[in-house]
Amino acid sequence: MSTIYLAGGCFWGTEKFFEQFDGVTGTAAGYANGPEDGCNSPSYEDVCNNSGHAETVKIDFDESRISLGKLLEYYFMVIDPLSVNRQGHDSGIQYRTGIYYTDPAMLDEIRAVYDDVQSRAGSPLAVELEPLRNFYYAEEYHQKYLDKNPGGYCHIPSAMLHLSQK
Repeated sequence: MSTIYLAGGCFWGTEKFFEQFDGVTGTAAGYANGPEDGCNSPSYEDVCNNSGHAETVKIDFDESRISLGKLLEYYFMVIDPLSVNRQGHDSGIQYRTGIYYTDPAMLDEIRAVYDDVQSRAGSPLAVELEPLRNFYYAEEYHQKYLDKNPGGYCHIPSAMLHLSQK
């Protein structure tokens, strides 16, 4: 089992998107890579008021069923990698994009996908690529939000939330 943390704009849709793939064994919405300034656990209100944390999804996956590279290929399908602090209609530092890892052994595989996307884009990506510094679970009402609120806003097109059914 492995874990990767992906910031892809609003975490509601990002979590729902990754739940569909065989090999993803768990997801959780949270706040990552904000400053360590004594904030034990930022609230949604803190994050919306520029705490510096990114809305991020923790993704646990079984590498014998889905590779990290494949997860990252999917990730780049649903973000605008050139957009700074914005995805869809959401804007602000909490909506920045990022790939945060805890195992340095993942870096080669991450870098291969990242560099390929950057080469095709012809421009530096606005996607942070760095070790995970911190991660705080979001409030319970944010977990599996789009399952609880099927009509909720999502910056990811609904067709992308059902790729595994095609």
